[in-house]
Amino acid sequence: MIVTKKELIECLKTEKNLYIGGNWKNLLRLSLLKDHDYLLWKYAKSLRYTEYHFNNKHRIRYYIWQRKKNIIGSKLGVTMWHNTVDAGLRIWHYGSIIVNGHTNIGKNCQLHGDNCIGNKGESEKGVPTIGDNVDIGVGAKIIGGVYIASNIRIGANAVVTRSFYEEGITIVGVPAKKVQ
Repeated sequence: MIVTKKELIECLKTEKNLYIGGNWKNLLRLSLLKDHDYLLWKYAKSLRYTEYHFNNKHRIRYYIWQRKKNIIGSKLGVTMWHNTVDAGLRIWHYGSIIVNGHTNIGKNCQLHGDNCIGNKGESEKGVPTIGDNVDIGVGAKIIGGVYIASNIRIGANAVVTRSFYEEGITIVGVPAKKVQ
């Protein structure tokens, strides 16, 4: 949760490096080409500003950034609520990424596109909790009140409907299971 200006700046710096790199020439090139990394960086930046202004009760600025985030997200196919994902978010491909507003995702999460992270449609309480450094493959879905430990890789098109408490494993399949 981003509360201070310092936290906002650190988060933006970290995520800008993930999408753009530290080179201003790269930023210029990607912005002129409207490259997907540049567009995803704009979304992540607006998400972080939305969080900052919401947490500090800057209502007018919050609404401005929330609207901007929603406009960019609707074009990219990304729906993500503020204060659900910690710093270091990396989205590799846009298109059909949905994160429930009550979900809690740790630092350095990677989403590869076509992901759904949410409840079973029954209540707000049955939402996933995901640890740090989790890599979520293309098409993977995480559904219900499950817990995913840190440093887990979730394979492409996996459907996670139960908790995994062991760190550093890979899970794949429908329903998802640990692989050796």
